[in-house]
Amino acid sequence: MDPTEPSPSTKWRRRAEARPGEIVSAALRLFAANGLAATRLEDVAKAAGISKGSIYRYFPTKEDLFRAVVRQELLPTIVQVEATVAGHRGSSAALIRAIANRMMQVMEGDAGSIPKLVLSEAGNFPEIARFYADEVVSRGLRLFQRVLQRGAERGEFRPVEAQHLIPTLVGPILLMLLWRHSVGRHADLQFDHRAVIETHLDIIMRGLAPEPTP
Repeated sequence: MDPTEPSPSTKWRRRAEARPGEIVSAALRLFAANGLAATRLEDVAKAAGISKGSIYRYFPTKEDLFRAVVRQELLPTIVQVEATVAGHRGSSAALIRAIANRMMQVMEGDAGSIPKLVLSEAGNFPEIARFYADEVVSRGLRLFQRVLQRGAERGEFRPVEAQHLIPTLVGPILLMLLWRHSVGRHADLQFDHRAVIETHLDIIMRGLAPEPTP
């Protein structure tokens, strides 16, 4: 036996360690295609290439699996954006555009379906809605609050009440995301989501500009 080759037990252990991530990736594809309520754990097990009983060792409930999807597919992006905000040395307007660009990158993949799933199925899965609000929405709001405060302190933005502005800032981005992962899949009418969001950000930046000095 080649000494550089891992032993069968090592291969099995590596496979077992990789399996939860594979299950989560399969779950995201099915959730994006079929919705949360219509996707069974058995369907995810089949898509991940494991037995029906095996999935319950990793994820006892569908809610547990969806939380894992959010943690694997969205939370690393939030961590990256938090690091970008902490280390940014340029203008606050450029920082907002960088955050929006990262959101658009998420929007363009299967992970972009996660907000739509939460909004559409919050009534059926209230615990998931609360989890998403705490783990994703609250952290996103704090990020934008930091950027708006930074811009005001540097004289780049006029002072605004961040909690009132942030829904206006994020709303069109969320709208484009929802369109792309719902009606936009079936309609002839399509939007260039990047152009729409850039137009929106241009309007926002003009509205945030400091009042001219008399």
